[in-house]
Amino acid sequence: MPSEPVVHLLPALVDLSFREGYVRSIIYVSLYVSGIAVILSTLFSIPVALVMGFTDFPGKQIVKSIINTGMGFPSVVVGLLVLFIVSNQGPLGPLELIFTKEAMIMSQFVLATPPITAISLASITSVSDNVRDAARALGGTRLDVALVVIKEARYGIATAILAGFGRAISEVGSVLIVGGNITSASGISQTRTLTTAIQLEARQGQYDTALVLGAVLLALVLTVNAIVVRFGDEGSMSR
Repeated sequence: MPSEPVVHLLPALVDLSFREGYVRSIIYVSLYVSGIAVILSTLFSIPVALVMGFTDFPGKQIVKSIINTGMGFPSVVVGLLVLFIVSNQGPLGPLELIFTKEAMIMSQFVLATPPITAISLASITSVSDNVRDAARALGGTRLDVALVVIKEARYGIATAILAGFGRAISEVGSVLIVGGNITSASGISQTRTLTTAIQLEARQGQYDTALVLGAVLLALVLTVNAIVVRFGDEGSMSR
């Protein structure tokens, strides 16, 4: 016979499946916001990591310190900064981005960028100088050398991207501030994510629903972690 906790969760699971796509909509919003934020962050972070890994410039150590500090930056502070930027009094006020997915993407971009940049930079700088020297000895241009280094560091870079996604999708503070945790009149999510939905359901005493949503989020995070581990194992075997 199923255990009591499982039996207790079944009504919540059945109820969720018939709520006009409620769960499906918040999963979509979570994946959409986090996915777009991580893509944009990757397009920004990888070039920054390459520049820092291949060049020396005044203040480089300060920039690295800022990036490393950003990995532990409080998400609620990020949310407040983005809220100020998109509010009516902020520089992006005319765009009316407050309480939209775009504002949530902005906040998650800020949160995902430091880990992606820092881990990518560590992977790039860990590539042996012999690899770079060999590429130059074969007549490679700076671009050729950079491509060779990227190929050698690709598993670390992939890990960085997935780590950024993991932080973004598990975020609650900043997206709650700038997104507003909004649903439509029919209950379909507009800016509600898995994390903000869990918080709301728990506050309302709907612990069964919160546990089911938590299980969905946990499954997504475990999937990301499994991909990270797989990339790491493949990278070790290929060396």
